Amino acid sequence: MTWIPRPRQLAQARFTLTSSDTDLNKIRTVGIPSVVERVKGMSPGSSLDMGLMYYVKGALSGGICCGITHGAVCPLDVVKTRIQLQPEVYNKGLVGGMRQVVAAEGVGALATGLGPTVFGYFIQGWFKFGGVELFKIQFVRALGEQSAWDNRMNIYLASSAMAEFIADIFLCPLEATRIKLVANPSFASSMPSAMALIAKEEGALKGFYSGFGPILFKQVQAHANISRPHNVRQEAHDSQRCKPTQSHIL
Repeated sequence: MTWIPRPRQLAQARFTLTSSDTDLNKIRTVGIPSVVERVKGMSPGSSLDMGLMYYVKGALSGGICCGITHGAVCPLDVVKTRIQLQPEVYNKGLVGGMRQVVAAEGVGALATGLGPTVFGYFIQGWFKFGGVELFKIQFVRALGEQSAWDNRMNIYLASSAMAEFIADIFLCPLEATRIKLVANPSFASSMPSAMALIAKEEGALKGFYSGFGPILFKQVQAHANISRPHNVRQEAHDSQRCKPTQSHIL
């Protein structure tokens, strides 16, 4: 993820890299765009163009990570949803709830809703992490380097919120499907059939977006609170790798 570069140093500085050439070759090998390298090669007055693949790699990385992490905790989501929907039955805590589910329905029941969870959070991560990079750079272009630097914390928060809002539009139908399947495992045999049945019985808007408000309140603030400190740490890290020389001003 990029941090917002300090003005003047961005387009008018010559940098001495504290990292070794070997480290930079490793960066090139894995294909991760380096802000330090891009700034080093810029001419005065030019703009920082990250290129399409930068956004694609950010989106893909976010999608894979979100899909894996949320899929891994699917058993916990199953028990949590059962406790919320049937507190009079599942009232023995997390471990006790797991035992109840396994005893009644088998171990496989703990993976109920895995498909919508992995697919839904892959899409969410794609738009969330790809979108936040896109919005940050667009803010810099719209406001100018100095104004963007002065307001970089607000840009981090706004970019995160905007990206998460879009991501949740795609997440909400799949989260609604997951809850339906967990609440009633016999509701449908697969994710596509469950979504078709929800749309038929309740309509697309009510069936898929009844919980859109709560998801927004949960996800937007969470992503903003994660993104802001991450960018602050990244900014400090990259600033240590990239130190201007005595004669950096042209």
